[in-house]
Amino acid sequence: MHETGASAEKTINITVNGWAQEVQVTPEDTLRDVLREKLGVTSPKEMCLGYGACGSCSVIMDGRPILSCMALAIECGDAVIETAEGIAEAKHPLVDAYITNQCNQCGFCTPGFIVTAKALLDKIPKPTEADIREALGANLCRCGTYPAHITAVLEAAESL
Repeated sequence: MHETGASAEKTINITVNGWAQEVQVTPEDTLRDVLREKLGVTSPKEMCLGYGACGSCSVIMDGRPILSCMALAIECGDAVIETAEGIAEAKHPLVDAYITNQCNQCGFCTPGFIVTAKALLDKIPKPTEADIREALGANLCRCGTYPAHITAVLEAAESL
């Protein structure tokens, strides 16, 4: 028998940018939608209509970058989530490096790039250009600012 409506809802506990959250989710809610619509965290975007093809919805979950549009929220109980808002609040050097190097034009992709770059720097504090290209390779930018992202990540790595 297939459950529908309120009976299929489940309460999950997640930590988002250091804040413990308790939220009601349904089996079809994505993490992206829960972050944006239920918790007011607006940095995870959706450029590819939820096909996991652009990286604009990237968040760090339990230390790894993931596509939040592809993660079912109901499976994220007890997860620790970090978003671009948390990275900015922590005053991570990536934020200033992205501004200085003019990595964003329209800015739509920027949160996904920053989150993915932060996950890379957490894993490899002094990445090579090849490491950066590999890590950011799944993130798409409509404005074509790719070279600036590499420069920004290298500068942020030097500041760490």
